[in-house]
Amino acid sequence: MTRADLSKSPRDVAAMFDGVARGYDRTNAVLSVGNAALWRIATVRAVDPKPGERVLDIAAGTGTSSVALAKSGAEVIALDFSAGMVEEGRKRHPDLTFVQGDAMKLPFADGEFDAVTISFGLRNVQQPKVAIAEMRRVLKPGGRVVICEFSRPPLGALRAGYHAYLRYVMPLVAGVASSNPEAYRYLFESIREWPAQPELARWLRDAGFEGVGYRNLTWGVVALHRGRTPAAR
Repeated sequence: MTRADLSKSPRDVAAMFDGVARGYDRTNAVLSVGNAALWRIATVRAVDPKPGERVLDIAAGTGTSSVALAKSGAEVIALDFSAGMVEEGRKRHPDLTFVQGDAMKLPFADGEFDAVTISFGLRNVQQPKVAIAEMRRVLKPGGRVVICEFSRPPLGALRAGYHAYLRYVMPLVAGVASSNPEAYRYLFESIREWPAQPELARWLRDAGFEGVGYRNLTWGVVALHRGRTPAAR
């Protein structure tokens, strides 16, 4: 796959992640200059999982984010579209529950979860608005959603420097750190083409979430979006 438009083939995206599953976490740590761990901590705090709650971690990859969520005592389900990611995750974390599934058609009943989260995966979904609607469907009344995703730095000079890094520096680093640099070239394009923070917030409101807001991390390179389903009357 060489273009990151929103008509991307789910089969191609899954195959791409199958090919990078083994070294995915290591490469991300290198490419993010160590920030991936900080973004994960911020996401867990935003989800605020409690003992006894059920949490769905979509696009969980090999389960690194799910492990961090499960430390709270919550029951965490790690879902990913890539069979390779799920297989690698089960090897690394046999105590976690992994499910291979499509974010646009979640294999769960209505109102199963207290919280749903997705980190750096929504932009890889063919129809992200459909995935957001599915997140709302599987949440309980008053349930919470947290989306951590690459975004657009609000300052023009910083945004220009960030795009230059994506275009010129990261491909060179990926060529050294990854076994599949072409896959990361796609990821760079998907980051560049992803909508800005206010638009994603609007998608959440349109899906019926309340109290929607977002917080920029690392000067807006990443943003945390949050919302809640309407409470039961």
